[in-house]
Amino acid sequence: MGLVLAIDAKLNFDDNALFRQKAIAALADPLEEDPDELRAQEFGLSYVALDGNIGCLVNGAGLAMSTMDIIKLHGGDPANFLDVGGSATVQAVTEAFRIILSDKKVEGVLVNIFGGIMQCDTIANAIVEAAHAVGGFEVPLVVRLEGTNVEAAREILRSKQGELPTMQTADDLTKAAKMVCSAVAV
Repeated sequence: MGLVLAIDAKLNFDDNALFRQKAIAALADPLEEDPDELRAQEFGLSYVALDGNIGCLVNGAGLAMSTMDIIKLHGGDPANFLDVGGSATVQAVTEAFRIILSDKKVEGVLVNIFGGIMQCDTIANAIVEAAHAVGGFEVPLVVRLEGTNVEAAREILRSKQGELPTMQTADDLTKAAKMVCSAVAV
């Protein structure tokens, strides 16, 4: 019989349970982490950088995965997974845009929000405030909102269209994905 040696290993711990494992949490080395992922965590965001050119700002992990899939289906390439969750604040949405737009590969952004807990008008106001905070959006921005207070949200975005010249809105996800893919000329 030969000898088997474990020479290298990588372990991951569930972040949701880490607060109960103080000894393990103390071993964390921020230098081993992606700085944007750490920055996102500070604002309650889930972020993972990818290799594409279409930034995604979505609420809910399942919706984020579906959004990335439909972008791929229409010939695009997602630049990130970014879940703002169900109770994002204006500050969190602003930071989400800062993180997405700091990626030099991003040529367009798709915002896809289904407002159940999250109210669409809150997101619409956050998009407008984020645009002011980050100095405007220089890349195409496609916004698809559905759910709680969606009509109020659509009116907010319509009224601010002049302040957000790169923004387009869509009523459904397929149309939104096609619009953002077309806007970045994939």
